[in-house]
Amino acid sequence: MKNTAKTTVLLAGMAGLILAISSAFGPSGLIIGVIIAFVMVGGSYWFSDTLAIKSAKAIELQVGQLPEYWTIMRELAERGNQPMPKLYVSPDPQPNAFATGRNPSHAAVCITQGLVQHLDWYEIRGVLAHEMAHIKNRDILIGSVAAAIATAITFTARMAQFAAIFGGGGRGRDRNIFAELALIIVAPIAALVLQMAISRSREFQADRTAARTLGDGEPLARALEKLELGTQQIRGIADPAQAQMYIANPLAGTGGLRSLFSTHPKMDERIRRLRDLSWQ
Repeated sequence: MKNTAKTTVLLAGMAGLILAISSAFGPSGLIIGVIIAFVMVGGSYWFSDTLAIKSAKAIELQVGQLPEYWTIMRELAERGNQPMPKLYVSPDPQPNAFATGRNPSHAAVCITQGLVQHLDWYEIRGVLAHEMAHIKNRDILIGSVAAAIATAITFTARMAQFAAIFGGGGRGRDRNIFAELALIIVAPIAALVLQMAISRSREFQADRTAARTLGDGEPLARALEKLELGTQQIRGIADPAQAQMYIANPLAGTGGLRSLFSTHPKMDERIRRLRDLSWQ
């Protein structure tokens, strides 16, 4: 409940940024930005499973392949009263996993070859419970809405920038050009920060849901310890555009600015929360 409320507040904050831009520069650019954003992100949401699976070079498993994988997923689907998602395996040597799909009835879970090689099935069970939690909590939808709002804010701010440069945005004496420029610069950055905060909140929520489903946070906590090392030491094939979907940041080992703008919370904090029995 705490993380759900936090997500709601963050989404409201992003909506507030849109209203701030609208009040400063007028509604026309905002309307265009919102339309374009929702068309672009709505399309990516509708085809999110196809995009993610193709970017991971994953293949769909047939019944009988990796029987442990099938057994665990059937158990988790039954426990969560969820439809059975499609199962995929990526040739990625980095241990990782992600869930995708526009709703629980059109969902897929993908694990990497590295996950099977570096983790045991006790730990993988925790990872799969986390991915099923994302599906159950409809995090793909929440992430798409946040991305749409952030795109709208960025697009509208750029339009406002051109308007300010070429003399648009109002001609009255009360026009504050410095406030407008500050909003142009700050709004997209604030939108990005809020979007990352929403993503981190949903990761904590999925961890919590997974622990409750299994009745134990230790399988996922142990898995996250190995995933942290694996993502730092093994270079994967994950598309940076899809990085936020993975249970562990697949770009953790790249360093630089990418690590500063991570959509994932710190692993030690996730592990600490999972091992804190207060969630029970």
